[in-house]
Amino acid sequence: MKSTVAIIDFGTSKVVALVAEVSGRQRCDIVGAGIAAYDGFADARWNAPDQVNDAISDAIRSAEEQARTAVREIYVGVPGQFSRIYTVEAKQSLQGADPHVTARDIEALFATADNEMRQVQGMPIHRSPAWFVVDDGKKTLEPINQHGNEVRAMVSYVIADQFFIDEISERLRAIDRRAVGFFSAPMGEAMLFLSREDRDRTALLIDIGYLSTEVMAVEGDTIIFHRVLPLGGGHIAADLAYGLDIPLDQAEQIKRAYVFGAPSSQPTFDLTGTDGATRSFAYQKVSDIFEPRADEIAERIQKCIEGSGVRLGNWSYAYLTGGGLGMNRGGREFLGEKLGRPVRELPRRAVKLSSPIYASALGLLDLVIETKTSATAAQGGLRGFFRGLFGG
Repeated sequence: MKSTVAIIDFGTSKVVALVAEVSGRQRCDIVGAGIAAYDGFADARWNAPDQVNDAISDAIRSAEEQARTAVREIYVGVPGQFSRIYTVEAKQSLQGADPHVTARDIEALFATADNEMRQVQGMPIHRSPAWFVVDDGKKTLEPINQHGNEVRAMVSYVIADQFFIDEISERLRAIDRRAVGFFSAPMGEAMLFLSREDRDRTALLIDIGYLSTEVMAVEGDTIIFHRVLPLGGGHIAADLAYGLDIPLDQAEQIKRAYVFGAPSSQPTFDLTGTDGATRSFAYQKVSDIFEPRADEIAERIQKCIEGSGVRLGNWSYAYLTGGGLGMNRGGREFLGEKLGRPVRELPRRAVKLSSPIYASALGLLDLVIETKTSATAAQGGLRGFFRGLFGG
């Protein structure tokens, strides 16, 4: 039986809405996608509050028109700027003549972790484990039936700002829609695009957006570190607009077309103005403006990783997404050289929506479907048990 799922995701320059038809966990068809530009947010506040309702309405309407259906119930993605991630380590003694880990032990362990989070303000929207360890054994996400005297775990929580929950609920009501659930957009992106093997080795996910950059360390089934840096691709565009004395929209065209280290194949950038006149800018002149800001973004990312306290191994991979640098040829190699480790492109999960600007929305959609399916269908194995326990 098919069901329709609609989501809305808030970036720092665009609102994205998706409508999907779902037939069980293995079948999801995206039948509508809508994008609306707006001035976004910074420091967890809207830059132009009066634009937000129109952007939400335009994105949803565009997705509805493609899907040829009307949606009233919307699942909402909570951006990283409007949420915080906490990690808690908890332990539970194993009892009985033959002590081994049971589902009851896991429930008790998470109850202990929940108790530590009771005083944190905001709305909990996600809870999941990074790892379990029985006695002094290896990290695992499948501890059930392991023998020992004690089980420990690191549990990650995503707490959404109540301001965002109340704001978006009211804004959706104003356009005759209803928010039926709030989900962590960074968590969805991390779980969809990073493989289990990558997460078991601890991976980095770097999302360079228009006005900000999110740096995430992902382990097991969760994000264990998350920071928002107030720099993004929009700052590069603003530098180009000022340095070349051109409108911001033309500066954005140059930013997107820029290729790192390619003056021979890209000697000039040509722009045609509203008067029909063409202006040309030499690659080197553009590079002298573009790359110092790109250097600054990369350096801030590197310092953020170094100060995170997360231990990365030689086999810990970094992945880049977002429209800030992810769309520039040579962008991953540029960032990788600054970070001292290879930076990979996210795998493609949707043929028609493969652009980095859709990555967060696709992750959100996957997380919503995963949670809905888990709530209505029995799943075997401990991971299925976790989904039912944590629920989103």
